[in-house]
Amino acid sequence: MKLSMLSAAIVALGITVTPALSQDMKMKGHQGHQGMAMDKSASTKAFEAANTKMHKDMMVPYTGKTDVDFVRSMIPHHQGAIDMAKIQLQYGKDPAIRKLAEEVITAQEAEIKMMQDWLAKNGG
Repeated sequence: MKLSMLSAAIVALGITVTPALSQDMKMKGHQGHQGMAMDKSASTKAFEAANTKMHKDMMVPYTGKTDVDFVRSMIPHHQGAIDMAKIQLQYGKDPAIRKLAEEVITAQEAEIKMMQDWLAKNGG
């Protein structure tokens, strides 16, 4: 249960901080992290692709049913976390962060399953 709370905290932080950072970079004349001039490693390219896919997939048509809309949006968000954790496992070296990535995958897969089951039962 602690991992689910940690996952929720990480998601909330990401949702809160990312737009602020993006806006800050635009104000300073940058085009966002994807537009910055730099050599891009394979992991950077993979993270950018995963991030782009996640944001595209989160653009669900809203129904006006808060619970359904939340769950339908969160499934691709959680899948994005899984995809990024897999990139970490592919390219990352730090044992503690690799362990965290494995835990993220396990937790997010379980939560996706729960949300899919909930949608099936609740007309999503």
